[in-house]
Amino acid sequence: MRVVIPEYGTTMPDTIPTGPNVRRLWPSDRAMVEAYFLRLDPDTRANRFMAALSDAAAVAYAARALTVEGLVFGGFVEGTLRALGELRPLTGPVPGLSLGRDAEAAFAVERGFRRNGLGHALFRRIVSAARNRGVRDLHVRCLSRNGPMRGLATKLGAVVTLADGDAEGALVLARPTPISLWREGLDEALDFTLAVAAAAEPLKRAA
Repeated sequence: MRVVIPEYGTTMPDTIPTGPNVRRLWPSDRAMVEAYFLRLDPDTRANRFMAALSDAAAVAYAARALTVEGLVFGGFVEGTLRALGELRPLTGPVPGLSLGRDAEAAFAVERGFRRNGLGHALFRRIVSAARNRGVRDLHVRCLSRNGPMRGLATKLGAVVTLADGDAEGALVLARPTPISLWREGLDEALDFTLAVAAAAEPLKRAA
C-alpha cells in the first residue's frame, strides 16, 4: 500500500495542541520503554516491527531506541506509557537539516488504550517534530493487517490501498516557520522537565 498526501502540513496551524499526555522520551525513560515493549501483546508487537519479536529482542531494542539517531515520543495514560512513536532519518544528514529530507515514523498504541485520540495526538507530534527538523517526506510503513494504523491514516484523510501485504505512506510536509520552531522549543523544554521529574519519582518513593 502506498498513501501519498501532497503537501501534508501546509494548512496545519503553527501551534498544534497535542494535550498533556504526549511528550518526547529521553534516555532516562529507558525502564518505562522496556516495560512498554514487554507489555505489548504478540499481535501488536508484530504489527509494530513488521515481524514477530521475542521478549529478549524487544528489551534489546528498547535499550538502544533512545540513543540512536532520531527522536522517540510517548503517549501516557495516568502516568503510564501506553503508546510509543519513533521518528528516524532515512537518508544521510543534509547541511542545515537536522534529520535530512526523508524520515520514517513508526508507532504503536497498547491494546486497550486505542480509539481515545492517543495515537492521533502522538502522530501529530511526530509530524510537527519532523517538519521542524527539515523533513520534507515523512514515510509510514505497516502491515496491511494493521487495522489501527490504517484507521489512523484514514482519519487523517488518506486514501488507503493494499498491496503485497505491506503498507507505505508518504506525507509531504510544509517547511517550518518561526512560530512552529518556537512552539517546538517550548514543547521540548517542558518534555525534558517532565522526564527529569519522572526519573526522580522512584528516588522520592524510596526515601
